[in-house]
Formats: sequence, C-alpha cells, structure tokens
Amino acid sequence: MKISTRSGLAAAAITILGAVLVGCTSTVHGTPSPATSGIPTSANVNDPFAGLVACQVLDQLNAGQGFNPGDNISHRNECTATKPGLGSNGLALDPVQGLAEFRETDPDATETTVNGRKALEVQNALGCTVAFEVSEHARVLAQMAMSQPENNSQACPLARDLAARVEALLPKTP
Repeated sequence: MKISTRSGLAAAAITILGAVLVGCTSTVHGTPSPATSGIPTSANVNDPFAGLVACQVLDQLNAGQGFNPGDNISHRNECTATKPGLGSNGLALDPVQGLAEFRETDPDATETTVNGRKALEVQNALGCTVAFEVSEHARVLAQMAMSQPENNSQACPLARDLAARVEALLPKTP
C-alpha cells in the first residue's frame, strides 16, 4: 500500500492503532473476544483456549467488583487479581494438563461439577482451587485466596462462582 499524503499516513496510523486497541471489552456476558496481545496460547489447533488470555478473561469477570487489574503470574496462561480487604482470585487456562494431573498433585481433592463439567475442588489453609475439565488434556483452574485466614470458609464458594462464570464463556464440549 502506497501512502502519498500526510493525511493518508495519519489515517493509516489511526486505523492500525484502532485495530491494536480492540482486543478486549469490559462486557461480562457472552464469549470473550480473541486476544490481540498478552500471553500467547498454544499454537496447537486442539487448544480449546486459542486466542484467550487469562488476564483479559479474569478482568472481564472481575469488572465492577473492586478487584485490581489482573497480573500475569508466569510464562503460562495464568493470572491473579487482588481485592483489598478480601484477598485474590486467579485463573489458569491450561491446554496441556487435565483433571488426572490435578488429581496427582492433589489426591484429596473432592469430585464435583461446574455447570455439568467434571471438576475437582481442594481447600487448604491458603484458600480454594476448583479445577474443571475442558477436555481430557485441558483444564481451567479457578482459585480464591483470602487475605484473612478467619475468612477462609468463603474461599470455596467464591472459587466455585468464578469457575461457573468462566465455564459459561467457554465453548460447550460434545
């Protein structure tokens, strides 16, 4: 594309900038928009999270609830966000490990479901984690850690709520 005028160059720059800024919305309902930046997910065509960035999804679900913006906590597709006076919640979109691997690391996890999907839940002194199945080799981890240990009984209900809201955004499995 040849741009011969300054106004044409400015219009092209605005168009490119607009395309870069459109990656995420603050809407909570519906399907998350594909990411244009952030942590890339696996290039595997079987990746059920292709195009989803954990921090964008978590920020979308936390909108209006007093949480700080999510922070990427590793090179993987994981994110955590804090809420002063409550604690932190987290989300991990894992396209490689399923519930079997979660069971190996947490053998005492309780079987449950999240919107009809197989899930495991584990509570400990640090909070609660709900892992639900997306496929045999993919899972979502929804976590809640309370800032005050005496409030730890609230961790699993909050983690379950986060898990259910994340699950509602994912494509349904056959």
